[in-house]
Amino acid sequence: MAQIEEMRLDKWLWAARFFKTRALAQKHIELGRVKVNGDKVKNSKIIKKGDIVDLQLNHLPYRLTIIGLNTQRRPAPEARQLYNEDEQTVLKREEISQLNKSIQILGNYPEGRPTKKDRRQIDKLKRMW
Repeated sequence: MAQIEEMRLDKWLWAARFFKTRALAQKHIELGRVKVNGDKVKNSKIIKKGDIVDLQLNHLPYRLTIIGLNTQRRPAPEARQLYNEDEQTVLKREEISQLNKSIQILGNYPEGRPTKKDRRQIDKLKRMW
């Protein structure tokens, strides 16, 4: 089996399991949520090992260095071997995620008092701070 040297960006995002379909990957690329080496690109952008992909997915940042190419969509553990993720971006994403959770928990309760489940979540959040 021949080793792949380059492939289309939308196919790689699909194979790396960031999107369920290539159509979704193409849509995100067209909307400018995906950049390669700091540049806005098209669906047909040819990528290769060593390229850096910046991705905005569900308002969360991802910075990936491509270390492998695969034309088939494989299980998630195998898909994670196609890229390395920047540690600072991982920390930033976790911080944003935690902030979003706290906003949901501490949000207004139009029905009145928080439920028992909501109270447990609020207490858990207060213990973390």
